[in-house]
Amino acid sequence: MRWLATAYIELIRGTPLLVQIFLIYFGLPQITGINMEPLPAGLLAFSLNSGAYVAEIMRSGIQGVPRGQTEASLSLGFSPRDTMRYIVLPQAFRRVLPPLVNEALNLLKNTSLLSAIALVELTRAGQIVAARTYKPFEMYLAISIVYLAMTLVLSFVSNRIEQRWGEGDKR
Repeated sequence: MRWLATAYIELIRGTPLLVQIFLIYFGLPQITGINMEPLPAGLLAFSLNSGAYVAEIMRSGIQGVPRGQTEASLSLGFSPRDTMRYIVLPQAFRRVLPPLVNEALNLLKNTSLLSAIALVELTRAGQIVAARTYKPFEMYLAISIVYLAMTLVLSFVSNRIEQRWGEGDKR
Protein backbone atom coordinates (compact mmCIF):
# COMPACT_ATOMS: atom_id res chain seq x y z
CA MET A 1 0.00 0.00 0.00
CA ARG A 2 2.86 2.38 0.76
CA TRP A 3 4.21 2.33 -2.81
CA LEU A 4 0.69 2.89 -4.17
CA ALA A 5 0.16 5.90 -1.90
CA THR A 6 3.60 7.27 -2.80
CA ALA A 7 2.90 6.83 -6.53
CA TYR A 8 -0.46 8.61 -6.20
CA ILE A 9 1.02 11.52 -4.23
CA GLU A 10 3.98 11.94 -6.58
CA LEU A 11 1.77 11.70 -9.68
CA ILE A 12 -0.65 14.33 -8.42
CA ARG A 13 2.01 16.68 -7.05
CA GLY A 14 4.09 16.28 -10.20
CA THR A 15 1.37 17.32 -12.66
CA PRO A 16 -0.49 20.64 -12.99
CA LEU A 17 -4.03 20.83 -11.64
CA LEU A 18 -5.32 22.11 -14.98
CA VAL A 19 -3.99 18.98 -16.69
CA GLN A 20 -5.66 16.82 -14.05
CA ILE A 21 -8.96 18.62 -14.64
CA PHE A 22 -8.63 18.05 -18.40
CA LEU A 23 -7.73 14.38 -17.91
CA ILE A 24 -10.82 13.78 -15.80
CA TYR A 25 -13.23 15.87 -17.86
CA PHE A 26 -12.01 15.03 -21.38
CA GLY A 27 -9.89 11.89 -20.94
CA LEU A 28 -11.96 9.78 -18.56
CA PRO A 29 -15.01 9.71 -20.87
CA GLN A 30 -12.78 8.59 -23.74
CA ILE A 31 -11.54 5.62 -21.68
CA THR A 32 -14.76 4.71 -19.85
CA GLY A 33 -17.38 5.99 -22.28
CA ILE A 34 -19.10 7.82 -19.43
CA ASN A 35 -19.47 11.56 -19.91
CA MET A 36 -19.13 13.68 -16.79
CA GLU A 37 -20.75 17.01 -16.15
CA PRO A 38 -18.29 19.84 -15.38
CA LEU A 39 -19.17 20.10 -11.67
CA PRO A 40 -18.60 16.41 -10.75
CA ALA A 41 -15.45 16.36 -12.90
CA GLY A 42 -14.15 19.46 -11.13
CA LEU A 43 -15.01 18.08 -7.69
CA LEU A 44 -13.25 14.82 -8.51
CA ALA A 45 -10.15 16.61 -9.78
CA PHE A 46 -10.02 18.88 -6.72
CA SER A 47 -10.60 15.95 -4.37
CA LEU A 48 -7.80 13.91 -5.88
CA ASN A 49 -5.45 16.90 -5.99
CA SER A 50 -6.11 18.14 -2.47
CA GLY A 51 -6.09 14.61 -1.09
CA ALA A 52 -2.48 14.18 -2.20
CA TYR A 53 -1.38 17.47 -0.67
CA VAL A 54 -3.29 16.94 2.57
CA ALA A 55 -1.83 13.43 2.89
CA GLU A 56 1.69 14.87 2.63
CA ILE A 57 0.88 17.64 5.10
CA MET A 58 -0.50 15.13 7.61
CA ARG A 59 2.43 12.75 7.10
CA SER A 60 4.94 15.49 7.78
CA GLY A 61 2.97 16.71 10.80
CA ILE A 62 2.83 13.24 12.33
CA GLN A 63 6.49 12.62 11.63
CA GLY A 64 7.27 16.01 13.19
CA VAL A 65 6.09 14.86 16.61
CA PRO A 66 9.17 13.76 18.56
CA ARG A 67 9.56 9.99 18.65
CA GLY A 68 10.03 10.18 22.41
CA GLN A 69 6.38 11.19 22.79
CA THR A 70 5.27 7.95 21.18
CA GLU A 71 7.75 5.87 23.15
CA ALA A 72 6.72 7.49 26.45
CA SER A 73 3.05 6.93 25.70
CA LEU A 74 3.60 3.27 24.83
CA SER A 75 5.72 2.74 27.94
CA LEU A 76 2.89 4.19 30.06
CA GLY A 77 0.57 1.49 28.69
CA PHE A 78 -1.24 3.37 25.93
CA SER A 79 -2.17 1.24 22.96
CA PRO A 80 -0.72 2.29 19.58
CA ARG A 81 -4.20 3.51 18.61
CA ASP A 82 -4.62 5.57 21.79
CA THR A 83 -1.09 6.91 21.39
CA MET A 84 -1.96 8.17 17.93
CA ARG A 85 -5.34 9.52 19.03
CA TYR A 86 -4.42 11.23 22.30
CA ILE A 87 -0.72 12.02 22.00
CA VAL A 88 0.48 12.25 18.40
CA LEU A 89 -2.49 13.68 16.48
CA PRO A 90 -3.22 16.63 18.82
CA GLN A 91 0.43 17.70 18.58
CA ALA A 92 0.51 17.08 14.83
CA PHE A 93 -2.67 19.09 14.31
CA ARG A 94 -1.04 22.20 15.76
CA ARG A 95 1.83 21.76 13.34
CA VAL A 96 -0.29 21.09 10.26
CA LEU A 97 -2.96 23.74 10.76
CA PRO A 98 -1.11 26.52 8.87
CA PRO A 99 -0.27 24.34 5.84
CA LEU A 100 -3.82 22.93 5.80
CA VAL A 101 -5.21 26.46 5.72
CA ASN A 102 -2.78 27.28 2.94
CA GLU A 103 -4.06 24.27 0.99
CA ALA A 104 -7.65 25.43 1.54
CA LEU A 105 -6.73 28.90 0.26
CA ASN A 106 -5.09 27.39 -2.82
CA LEU A 107 -8.14 25.22 -3.44
CA LEU A 108 -10.42 28.23 -3.20
CA LYS A 109 -8.34 30.24 -5.64
CA ASN A 110 -7.89 27.30 -8.02
CA THR A 111 -11.65 27.08 -8.55
CA SER A 112 -11.03 29.63 -11.31
CA LEU A 113 -9.40 26.83 -13.34
CA LEU A 114 -12.79 25.17 -13.70
CA SER A 115 -13.77 27.85 -16.19
CA ALA A 116 -11.56 25.91 -18.64
CA ILE A 117 -14.14 23.10 -18.72
CA ALA A 118 -17.10 25.46 -19.11
CA LEU A 119 -18.16 25.39 -15.47
CA VAL A 120 -19.67 28.76 -14.69
CA GLU A 121 -17.94 29.75 -11.49
CA LEU A 122 -16.82 33.20 -10.41
CA THR A 123 -14.11 33.69 -13.05
CA ARG A 124 -16.20 32.30 -15.89
CA ALA A 125 -19.16 34.48 -14.89
CA GLY A 126 -16.80 37.44 -14.95
CA GLN A 127 -15.61 36.48 -18.43
CA ILE A 128 -19.19 36.37 -19.66
CA VAL A 129 -20.05 39.75 -18.14
CA ALA A 130 -16.80 41.31 -19.42
CA ALA A 131 -17.59 40.08 -22.94
CA ARG A 132 -21.04 41.67 -22.79
CA THR A 133 -20.04 44.97 -21.19
CA TYR A 134 -16.62 45.44 -22.79
CA LYS A 135 -15.25 46.34 -19.36
CA PRO A 136 -12.76 43.58 -18.53
CA PHE A 137 -10.68 45.65 -16.10
CA GLU A 138 -13.61 46.48 -13.84
CA MET A 139 -14.91 42.91 -13.97
CA TYR A 140 -11.60 41.23 -13.18
CA LEU A 141 -10.94 43.78 -10.44
CA ALA A 142 -14.31 42.90 -8.91
CA ILE A 143 -13.51 39.19 -9.16
CA SER A 144 -10.15 39.80 -7.49
CA ILE A 145 -11.86 41.65 -4.65
CA VAL A 146 -14.34 38.80 -4.13
CA TYR A 147 -11.54 36.21 -4.04
CA LEU A 148 -9.55 38.44 -1.69
CA ALA A 149 -12.55 38.79 0.63
CA MET A 150 -13.06 35.02 0.71
CA THR A 151 -9.40 34.33 1.42
CA LEU A 152 -9.28 37.01 4.13
CA VAL A 153 -12.27 35.44 5.88
CA LEU A 154 -10.64 32.00 5.71
CA SER A 155 -7.35 33.43 6.98
CA PHE A 156 -9.12 35.20 9.84
CA VAL A 157 -10.90 32.03 10.92
CA SER A 158 -7.67 30.02 10.75
CA ASN A 159 -5.81 32.64 12.79
CA ARG A 160 -8.51 32.44 15.47
CA ILE A 161 -8.19 28.65 15.55
CA GLU A 162 -4.40 28.90 15.77
CA GLN A 163 -4.67 31.40 18.63
CA ARG A 164 -7.10 29.17 20.47
CA TRP A 165 -4.89 26.10 20.07
CA GLY A 166 -1.84 28.16 20.99
CA GLU A 167 -3.43 29.13 24.30
CA GLY A 168 -3.25 25.49 25.36
CA ASP A 169 0.55 25.72 25.23
CA LYS A 170 0.57 28.51 27.86
CA ARG A 171 -1.32 26.56 30.51
